[in-house]
Amino acid sequence: MIKIVEWKFEGLKGRKKRILKLVKQNDDGEIVNRISNFSFCLDSKYDAYKVDVLQTLYGVGTAVASTILTFYNPREYAVFDIHVWREVFGKEPKNLFTTQNYLTLLSELRKIANKYGLDVRAVEKAFFKKNFDEAHYLTKEKNKITML
Repeated sequence: MIKIVEWKFEGLKGRKKRILKLVKQNDDGEIVNRISNFSFCLDSKYDAYKVDVLQTLYGVGTAVASTILTFYNPREYAVFDIHVWREVFGKEPKNLFTTQNYLTLLSELRKIANKYGLDVRAVEKAFFKKNFDEAHYLTKEKNKITML
């Protein structure tokens, strides 16, 4: 789980440090394995329960739970990320990172993936890249104007 957190929050030092500290409290690997495996065994119609079960582990919120599920099964799951939300739905709500919002996003990504015969993860990555690249381009342009 430490590698997942390091990957998910790469470039976000403060958040990564805080979440890693919490994740390390899951000192019993057997419990982590049991909770993870129980979640993985559930049918996709129980996605809300899968996410909530994973969140019983220290340091696991909706974003990390989505990442765990995505690493387990990228055909059916996607990483919950603000860039993806913005690309699919526009401006995010104040309390974005909830199980229900993840399921809403996941449902939309699955529809698109099914339409084009793609993995859900592939669709999510494309939306992430588009929004992330656009945000960085706009920041660069703004910085150029400021320098003038």
